[in-house]
Amino acid sequence: MQDIKPIRVFLKVVALSSFAAAARSLNMTPASVTRIVAKLEQDLGQQLLVRTTRQVALTSAGAMVAARFGPVVDSFDQVTEEITRAVRPDRGRLSINAPLSLGVRLLPSVIDRFRLAYPNILVDVTLTDRLVDVVQENCDLAIRVSGPPSDKSTIWRKICEVPRHAVASPALLERMQRPETPDDLNPDFCMSYTSSGKAEDWTFRKDGIKRTITAGGAITSNNGDFLYSLARLGNGITVLPDFIVNDGIAAGDVEPLLTDWVISPLWLTLFYPPYDVLPPLVATFTDFFEVHLSEATEFAFHTEKTRPGS
Repeated sequence: MQDIKPIRVFLKVVALSSFAAAARSLNMTPASVTRIVAKLEQDLGQQLLVRTTRQVALTSAGAMVAARFGPVVDSFDQVTEEITRAVRPDRGRLSINAPLSLGVRLLPSVIDRFRLAYPNILVDVTLTDRLVDVVQENCDLAIRVSGPPSDKSTIWRKICEVPRHAVASPALLERMQRPETPDDLNPDFCMSYTSSGKAEDWTFRKDGIKRTITAGGAITSNNGDFLYSLARLGNGITVLPDFIVNDGIAAGDVEPLLTDWVISPLWLTLFYPPYDVLPPLVATFTDFFEVHLSEATEFAFHTEKTRPGS
């Protein structure tokens, strides 16, 4: 058979156990679905389905057809999607992973504008603060806010630098002396942003002077919003990206500390599987994302033109 549409219709009826439900799912009339399945049975010379007023059941021949053709159709669809992604920059499905805090704040506006520009690109977004393996998890690209990449199994593109500050609540600063230098920071009052459970190192610079202190390990988390909420409630000092703390600083919920010292910024980086060349679909989103960030005045990012690295 040259056309796999009859098999698709048949498999949909099997999956939903209903001609009417299959018709609704396929945006077809029940009569069309019934006619297509009947023609398939005629072509194969076998009854595939037993129809009653209450249910649809497979015959032994139908069960064999479903079992054999189901994986074939799935493989056909997968290959078709891969070919489409390889040659079309404006059509296909894109799988994106991003950290939770950045994703919730930034990606809705990105995806909204991206879908308006490219309505035929389907987008699958997963938000997690775990550093995913883009190769093992079949991800087209991952957005990360972290230190400079050290992973040699992927390629990456630095989009911009992400400034960050140490913050604490006014209530906490009433109970402790405000630090004037990094050496004044008491690790017992410092909460660590980490996924390993180990205390985090903070590096401060001023006039050629460099100071690195190790934060405490009493409270650690891999989510910046969680640490910010604890800091706002007076549980400790934390160092977080400006896009998380800026609103709280403006509202007076937290105060920046050591503002005459510069904390090493993080990188906002796109990670890719080890492509020889970025697929057109991935390149389309990469360029769009970079332009969006350069225009997003609500985010304190230091954008810069970069090339992919490894």
